[in-house]
Amino acid sequence: MTQTEFSHETPPPWHAIIAPVPAVVGPPPRTGKRTRFTIYRTYATASVAALLATFLTPAAARAAPAPKESRPVYSYAHAVRESVWVDTGLDGDGDGRNDRVAADIVRPREPARLGRKVPVIMDASPYYSCCGRGNESQKKTYDTRGRVGRMPLFYDNYFVPRGYAFVGVDLAGTNRSDGCVDVGGRSDIRSAKAVVDWLNGRARAYTSRRGGTAVKATWTNGRTGMIGKSWDGTIANGVAATGVKGLKTIVPISAISSWYDYYFAKGAPFSEFGPDWLSFAVQSDDASRRCAAMERKLVDGAPRSGDWTPLWTERDYVKDAAKVRASVFLVHGMQDLNVRAKHFGQWWDALAKNGVERKIWLSQTGHVDPFDFRRADWVHALHRWFDHELLGYDNGIDREPMADIERHPDQWVTSNVWPPRDTHTTTLHPAIGSRPGVGTLGLNKGTGTETFTDNRARGETDWPARIGSTTPEKAGFVTKPLFRDLRLSGSSKVTVTATPTTSTAHLSAVLVDLGPDTIRDHADKAEGITTLTNRTCWGSSTKRDSACFKATRAKKRSVDYTVFSRGWADLGNHASDRKGVPLTPGKAYTITLDLAATDHVVPKGHRLALIVAGTDKNLIEPPSTTPTLTLDLARTSVRVPLLGGAAAFTRATSGGTSAAPEARVLEGVRAPHTAQRVPGN
Repeated sequence: MTQTEFSHETPPPWHAIIAPVPAVVGPPPRTGKRTRFTIYRTYATASVAALLATFLTPAAARAAPAPKESRPVYSYAHAVRESVWVDTGLDGDGDGRNDRVAADIVRPREPARLGRKVPVIMDASPYYSCCGRGNESQKKTYDTRGRVGRMPLFYDNYFVPRGYAFVGVDLAGTNRSDGCVDVGGRSDIRSAKAVVDWLNGRARAYTSRRGGTAVKATWTNGRTGMIGKSWDGTIANGVAATGVKGLKTIVPISAISSWYDYYFAKGAPFSEFGPDWLSFAVQSDDASRRCAAMERKLVDGAPRSGDWTPLWTERDYVKDAAKVRASVFLVHGMQDLNVRAKHFGQWWDALAKNGVERKIWLSQTGHVDPFDFRRADWVHALHRWFDHELLGYDNGIDREPMADIERHPDQWVTSNVWPPRDTHTTTLHPAIGSRPGVGTLGLNKGTGTETFTDNRARGETDWPARIGSTTPEKAGFVTKPLFRDLRLSGSSKVTVTATPTTSTAHLSAVLVDLGPDTIRDHADKAEGITTLTNRTCWGSSTKRDSACFKATRAKKRSVDYTVFSRGWADLGNHASDRKGVPLTPGKAYTITLDLAATDHVVPKGHRLALIVAGTDKNLIEPPSTTPTLTLDLARTSVRVPLLGGAAAFTRATSGGTSAAPEARVLEGVRAPHTAQRVPGN
């Protein structure tokens, strides 16, 4: 068994602990938004100094340095394990009683004995019993007294010995909780928010699901950080968007920011299934008997037409970014085709607009947890982040670069701010080339038209593979080979004017790096990683709950091109992002497609390409007809976020040949795997 320096930590007896000591009480509540880190080290320092003064001389006490890192000084084996059921104030299942959600708690025993209170790390999830967490699909397990014996993932193993409590919350309608799953709506968010309120003395909790004794969280200072991947991280986004007091930071990993964008792209559906399918997949047996009314609301409120409804407004957290009080450490795979990269892009931009303190990691993976693509660095960074945000330690993480970006498998760069300050939106125009369907891309506006026919059997891996050839299902436009690297950081938009031959039409647009590279194989089922048989250990273990997890390594693929940003739309939504209408054949329509956020460098010698096509196989559903579309190139353009702006593009493309790419078949990743996607593992 492979272990790390963090494996199976054994603390000293609690009564021998003097220092370092986690923060005792939190600082006064914030009264305004933080645009930079607010350091609370004076409170942590004061608590340490007070304790040291009991044992040391005055001179020694004055010399004690402020702590920089929490240490594993508490016993995990003897941690308190308890469960409470928190009153949400809702009756989602209509049984005449307020719903109670189960919160399973693991917390160090020693601080309470010493009169100290601890902060909380919380993961609210629908997956604790149905589907599991992590690359081993771990579920909660319980002892004969109903106390949690194993908590999935490493958070409790690692952080409880360091003076944190960990709380795993079953969303309403799942595992041991009352209520109904409403897929990102009021019930989901209230499930977790109620627990934050209880931790801060504003909600009621009981020792059992029915009846029981009222219980207060006297052991915590209320300072809470939420973390989670996918649906779990989505709940963290949603709770933060309520502005709840006591939630100090969130760490959303591959998380949804607006549920409409999980199911549709401007009317174009990503799947034939709606949120009712997700509700059915995760709800408990008890909820399945009681929640037919909720399931009907999900069906009726999310029509497959792609029109925006009040159901989507309730599940749009971006609109409430101004309410966010918590800091945000965001992690996302730039090749995530489950929770697509648009989600982090629009959330990040909204947080930035509202001055929210934030940090970001962007990987080359698909829908993958950083514990599985950058494990040691991730645990270290997360440890420092929580120490800073929840314990108030001045460890310098606020003065380090804002962004970590994976350029090549396991090769990372940093950016002081993200996007970089010298990033400017630059408009590029497609133009007719030497062959039909193989055009050029540059700063000058083009003229003429290009035509393609929707082919639902083709997608983003087919179009660039034949970028140098005339093919009927796409229109491609390429720059000259670059003389300098060209970096795109942020979100792009493609405006298309197209004339369809039928009453329905879907559009896709992708940005492509044409040139050889070795990348993570994000289209593989594991989306860029390979899970190994050996394990590494992170924290302390018990017989029931091991801190050891299967190791991983990057799964790589050599390619001739890389699709690095993409977007879709139903042309029927040309007049409104929120409502589609039938098209008039032969009439020109203009629509803007939102492309996913990214940070990508097109290297010297490569070309940047824009491809416009119809249905993107495996990623969007086809329209009811098979249209041919004619693009008006004078009214079609792409706005890209370039480091250095138009001047950088001019320098990168000055001189050299403008010849079309060679007409040969290029190798890329395989088509995205077609397994039904859910926002989970």
